[in-house]
Amino acid sequence: MVSSEGEFDVRFWLLIGATFLGFLGIGTVLPALAPHVKHDLSGSDQTVGWVIGTFSFVALGSRFFSGPLADRRGRKITFLTGLLSCALAGAAYMLPIGLASAYAGRMLQGFGEACLYTGAAAWAVEVGGVQRSSQALGYVSSGIWGGISAGPVVGGWLRTFPHAAAFQFGAAMAAFVLALVVREDFEPVRHSGRHRLMPSSLLMPGLAIGFVNVHYPVIAGFLILYLAHHGGSGPAAFSTYALVILLSRFFLGSLPDRIHAAITFYFGIAAMAIGLLILAAGPRPAFAIGAAGLLGFGFSFPWSSIASTVLRRTPPQNHGSVVGILSAFYDLFVGLGSLLAGRIADRHGYSAAFLMAALALTGAAIAARFVFTGLGRETPLSQEAIVETSV
Repeated sequence: MVSSEGEFDVRFWLLIGATFLGFLGIGTVLPALAPHVKHDLSGSDQTVGWVIGTFSFVALGSRFFSGPLADRRGRKITFLTGLLSCALAGAAYMLPIGLASAYAGRMLQGFGEACLYTGAAAWAVEVGGVQRSSQALGYVSSGIWGGISAGPVVGGWLRTFPHAAAFQFGAAMAAFVLALVVREDFEPVRHSGRHRLMPSSLLMPGLAIGFVNVHYPVIAGFLILYLAHHGGSGPAAFSTYALVILLSRFFLGSLPDRIHAAITFYFGIAAMAIGLLILAAGPRPAFAIGAAGLLGFGFSFPWSSIASTVLRRTPPQNHGSVVGILSAFYDLFVGLGSLLAGRIADRHGYSAAFLMAALALTGAAIAARFVFTGLGRETPLSQEAIVETSV
């Protein structure tokens, strides 16, 4: 799997390349989707919200399918299923059926992203080795953020939504072909019997990840609007945030493998808290950009710190279910965070939304204490605690 020098092999980098292509297509379509729904399909602002939000609801539910699928049928088939669904989403966007095309595309996109990420993460940990799981997950995240970051640039070149949708179809199919040549060594283990949908030992890891990600809808939804009143540095700040995440996860993703994961987790949320508090103060452009970079730098560590800790205590045949469940907490808290941030911003202003996101990190710190101490000494997901599924 890994060479004697400790370097990831060709299979690993082909997998990361396919992940990048899959998310490049997603990133190409997303910025143009709202204008397409509003102007091309004559949808209202509320319709735009429903179309965009459909993705989160479908993705959340699909996490509980994609994890068991990866464990019972293999990481490769899960990854390929995700790419195929993403390709079909691109095709659905181009159908001449009005708003139904947008809803169909987002539903297929939500299901596809759930399978794509679960398959990529579980497969990357398998190919790279569980002892290097944090670094492997860091590279997967780099492929994701790289694709999402480059997608809007490609979309700008393509100029029209139908061209962007066609590109998503082509990118997903290219990734599908690339993934086909990657050999999978994992041998699925058949499980029997009905068991809990989510083992209780995954509650604290999930809550830690969820509270960390409450900040994301605040940044995605309000950073640019907020900083428009403080020097107009919003676009530069958001780009800095995304770029630092990409670089940090690529070059520093192995830190939780080399030092205690609790150190990288708490260091990460401390940096995030400082960045959010600086932003909440309405800083000048230079400080706002620096704070966004610090926030992105801190955000680079909590997910891999928690996920790698849990995966090392979990039998390999259940890694897919673990990734799926932990990712479901991400979807749930991002969705709830969006609703809460919107309400707080409407009543108390944008600054209060950033303070709320900083406060949520307290919940992450408390939950993580159980992951790295008492609860962390138990196996989070054993063979006797697997999700019942028909796949």
